[in-house]
Parts: sequence; structure tokens; C-alpha cells
Amino acid sequence: MTALVDEHPHLGVEPVLRELNVPSSTCYRWRQAGTEPCERRRRDAELTGRIRQVHDESGGIYGSPGVHAVLKREGVHVGRKRVERLMRQAGLAGISPRRGKGFTRRDPDADLAPDLVQRDFTADRPNRLWVTDLTMIPTGEGPLWLSAIRDAFSRRVVAWETSARADADLVLTSLEYALASREVAPGELIHHADHGCRYTSVKLTTRLVRAGIQASMDSVGDSFDNALAENLWMVIKTECIRGRILATRAEGRTSRSSRTSTASTTPAAC
Repeated sequence: MTALVDEHPHLGVEPVLRELNVPSSTCYRWRQAGTEPCERRRRDAELTGRIRQVHDESGGIYGSPGVHAVLKREGVHVGRKRVERLMRQAGLAGISPRRGKGFTRRDPDADLAPDLVQRDFTADRPNRLWVTDLTMIPTGEGPLWLSAIRDAFSRRVVAWETSARADADLVLTSLEYALASREVAPGELIHHADHGCRYTSVKLTTRLVRAGIQASMDSVGDSFDNALAENLWMVIKTECIRGRILATRAEGRTSRSSRTSTASTTPAAC
């Protein structure tokens, strides 16, 4: 409306507004808002600048939940819906996770442990529930397999290990690292995994018995039964691997070291 008035100054402001059935006070108020924005618009402009900075610092990965989490940690009091609106207006968007390929290979003759978790990934204290899984990271030298153990209480990665082979030694090594870094009371810890042959191997099950750890396994073909571990892979592959071509396994290990050490502090994993 103000643009139309500006395009026809020879007609006069009042006649144009009268034909549009718009009060003159409304026109002047809109014109003033363009030159002297209100406090909320000035605040939106400031927030948009900070949001754009957070988005750029994440490498264009974070969406509105991630950006909002960063702002909240910095003490910026702003609603998630407002962040979402400002990002949409600024044309900013995060990267959506892709659905990964399953790597579970079962041993039909193995004895399976019961599901002691039943999708309840909560714990009242540390070292009461550990969830574990492994995933594959492609590199120019071939697959790099990553095994990790996560504490359900803090959501932190207790231990991780990589290998060129997805075997029982890989998951056993990550368990040994976890036991070396934590004090585990016999009979109080649950070790939750899938039905993969690495987790039903004699090596791993024997070590769990020796350490007094209760073995737990999810159901077949249902990622929700081990969702806490699957969430870790989503964070890693979305924020660290997506869009990158890793030339060597050594590069993959270095990249993984920085992400797994802070996995519990990233917005997507909190």
C-alpha cells in the first residue's frame, strides 16, 4: 500500500488512501515502522544475525532445534518457535538425517539374552545401563567399523573403538575400555545390544559373566529397541560424516575421536 502511494505522488496521499479505504493513520504508522522498527523487530534482527552465525559455525548442519539449544546454553532467552520462524524467514535450514542401512548379522545357533530394557533408556545413576552398537563408516581404503558404548544416565560415550573388521574382538575391546574407565559394581549393570553375532559371541558373553554384567538384547529388526545407540550414529553421520569423503581409515579415526568425546554435549544428542 505504501509502495502504491509512493508510485503516484502526483495524486496525493489522501485521495489514494480514500480510494483504498485505508485510514491515513494506518499508512503513516506503516511508513514509520519501516524507518523506525519497533523493539521486537530490532530484537528479531539481532537474533537473526546470531542465528545465522550459529548456523554457519555448525557448517550448515544445525536446524532450529540445534540452534535453539546453542542459544539456550549461551543464556539467550528465546522460544524454539521464534527461532524456527526467523530461520525460515532467513532461508536457513539444517541437514536432515538419512535412514541408515542395518548391519546386524545373526547367528542362528546362538543363545539370545532377554530384553531387560523394554525401550526404557533411563537410569537413576551412572553405570546402571550401557547401550552398545556398531556402524560402518566408508573410506577410500575400505570400511571403517566403529563400536561405541553409551551410558543411559548421562548419555555420554563411555568407550569406543574402530577396526577394519566387524568382529567380536572389536566389541570386546570397546567393552574393556569401558570397564577400565568406570567402576562397575557386579550385578548392577545392564549391557544392552542387538542380536548381532558379535554380541552373542563366546568371547563377549564370557567377559560379561566374569564382570558380573547382565546381558540384554533387543528384538529382531526394530531399531527403536536400541534407540539410544541408533541416535548416536545419527548424530555422527549427520554432523561429522555427511558430505565428506574420508580418504583413509586414519582420517576416520581422527574425525571420530573429536565427535565421540563430545557426543553428549551436542544438541542432537542431549
